[in-house]
Parts: sequence; C-alpha cells; structure tokens
Amino acid sequence: MGWMEGVPPAPEKRITIAAGDYLTFPKSRWTVCHIRDMFPTVGVGRGLEAPAPLAYAPGRELADIRAEIDELTFTPTGSIEAMTWKESLAANYTDGMLILHQGSVVYEWYSGCLTETGKHAMMSMTKSTVGLLAEILIAEGRLDDDAPVTDYLPELAGTGFGTATVRQVMDMTTSIVFDENYDDPDADIWVYSAAGSPFPKPPGYDGPIGYIEYLQTVEQSGEHGQAFGYKTVNTDVLAWIVARVTGTSYHQALSDMLWSRIGAEQDAYVTVDATGTPFAGGGMSAGLRDLGRLGLLLLNGGVINGEQLFPAAAVESIRNGGDREAFAKGGFDTLDGGSYRSMFWVFHNKNGAFAARGVYGQTIYIDPTAEMVLVRFASYPQPKNALIDPTSLPAYQAVADRLTAAGRKSNT
Repeated sequence: MGWMEGVPPAPEKRITIAAGDYLTFPKSRWTVCHIRDMFPTVGVGRGLEAPAPLAYAPGRELADIRAEIDELTFTPTGSIEAMTWKESLAANYTDGMLILHQGSVVYEWYSGCLTETGKHAMMSMTKSTVGLLAEILIAEGRLDDDAPVTDYLPELAGTGFGTATVRQVMDMTTSIVFDENYDDPDADIWVYSAAGSPFPKPPGYDGPIGYIEYLQTVEQSGEHGQAFGYKTVNTDVLAWIVARVTGTSYHQALSDMLWSRIGAEQDAYVTVDATGTPFAGGGMSAGLRDLGRLGLLLLNGGVINGEQLFPAAAVESIRNGGDREAFAKGGFDTLDGGSYRSMFWVFHNKNGAFAARGVYGQTIYIDPTAEMVLVRFASYPQPKNALIDPTSLPAYQAVADRLTAAGRKSNT
C-alpha cells in the first residue's frame, strides 16, 4: 500500500508513534515488520557461529508438496463451506508461513511486509520463550516452581503476586486485578502500556515508570490457583524471576540459553521500557526460519542440530498441559478442552499439539504425532485469535493429516 515509501514518505503514507494508530489496520500490516524502526529495543544475539542450515525437501518434491498443501480443503469451524489452505492464508492476512515435517522444510511462503531476510513481531509468542526458559531452569534444578514468588522477588511482597507460587504465575492461574480487554481504552493493559512506554510521559503523569514499578502496584482479587486468567503481567513477573535466577536480563538469558545455540540465522530483538527492561509479555521480533528452529527444539525435546540443549523434561512438562478445569473458566471457547502451561497453549487434541500464540495471528504450532512444526506470522485486522481459530486450527489439522499419511507411505 506504499506505507513509509519515499524520502520523506508522503504525509498520507506516514506511520508514526505520535499519531498513535500504528497498530490500527491497515497500517499494522507495515508496523509488524518494523517495530525496531519505531521503538527502542535490545538484541537477542545469535552468537558468532555460522548458522546451521535448515534441511529442505528435494526441489521437485518441495514444489509438489507445496502445491498439494495449497489445494488441501477443510471446513472451518461453524461453517458448511469448504476452504482451501491457500484461501485460508489470505483470509487470515498471513505474512509468512513455514512448515517443517520430520525435520525438513516442506512449505515456505512470504507475503505482505515480510521477506525471508525480514523480522516480524511475535506479539505474545514472546511469552512462550519466557515459559520455556523457566521450564529449563526447573529441569536443571535452579528454579522451584512450587516456591512462593517472593522467594525470588521479595519486592512483590504485599502485592497481588505476594501470595502466588511460581507455577501459578507460569500457568496464569493467579487471581489479580488486571483487565486485558484491548477494546476498552481504560483497561489495565493500556495503563500498563503507558507505564512501559519508553517515551516521555505527558504533563501531570504520576503513574509507575516502567514495567517493574507497575508490577509492584498490582493487587490480588481472589484465591490463586482456581481459574485461568490471561494476563500479560504474569509473564513479566516470570521474566523478572528468570533474570533473578540467572543473574542477567531476560533477553540475555534467552540468547545464552537458546538463541545463540540453535543455529539461528538472525539476531532477534525485544522492545524495552524507559529503564531498559524488555517487554517479555509481547515485545519480541524474529525471523520466520529461526522460529522454525525453535519449533524443532520443542518438537524434539530439547534436541537440535544433534545436540541436547536442555533436559527433555522441560518440554515434557509443557506437553502434559495445565489444569483443564481452571482453563475452562477462562472463556476461550475456540480452545475448548485445552489448557495453558508455562506460557504455552496445549490443545489436548488427538495429535497432542501445543503452541505459542500471539495476537493478530502469530503461531508456532507443534504437532508431535505428525512430526510437524508450523510457524505463521500474520497481521489480521483485529487482535483476537478467536476470530482466526475457526479457519486456522482445522487447516493445521488438515496439513498434519496429509503429512502423517505421507510419512506412513514413505516408511513402508
């Protein structure tokens, strides 16, 4: 659409922080690939080693598989009209799609603002990187998920997190006062965003400065551990715990423990507040193929490029899922029967699938039965995955079924 083209861009094609509508559709279709152009960030270093190339299906076979996947049909949830996989990409404003099967890329596609060398906002998939780090620390015996949060963060004594356990934070079963309704301009999520803004506060502002100051203002609303409540502040508490345990920042821990060890092609980056604290709840951007590598790591129980990076128990804990009764109270109707564990969404479907998810359609979907990893970047007009799930989850299952059948045929 010509956003931000030209030097300078035409006034009607400019996207600025000052206008405040940079994540409003259709401007969001440019913004999701250019977060670093607008906000201060810190890097998640890939290290100095050469990237480890991803395996690809042979050229002709790759083209044939892509054509077959494009033509796959499925019926969206709640519909009687069939849809093709290719049609679903457009319907969900997909910017990038990567599918790996049995360790090899079988589908790679870019659109919108994204190219193979670009990076895209992960939104709340960022949360899952924090949850994975925490699970690794637990598996290594460095973090006790049954311990009170205050064992690691005494600063949160007397707050809504003061009586919660680390596990309750990890699984978002804390009972705290925090409204995450993006459609309500007065919701707590926007107060939190204002606190985390790295830019000068408006005259008269007397609220917290930065994410950590805000976390110390959160109040308790009931008994912890009873119900799932999707509240981003839990993730930033967990990132603070990870930082305290590792003795470094969340983004440096992510680099040291994962990103510099998976053979990544590109550094990732994370937005920060005015104090330099990374926004662990949703501020990371990365390349499509590097998230494919992260998905392979999860699919293979901590193994990538022939190396066991961390104990398999970390992924096993995630795959087992969380409290399904507690999750059912969270109101996520499109994920009926699912659960939430360590900042991952666990579907408890026939294939044992689980996923990292973010608003506007971001997904790393891991299907152990199909030996499939699927990564999607998107810029859907609204920040509600419930609107996308009916045309996404059945599509993922259709691809998984096709790849499972192909895998059985190749093994006979």
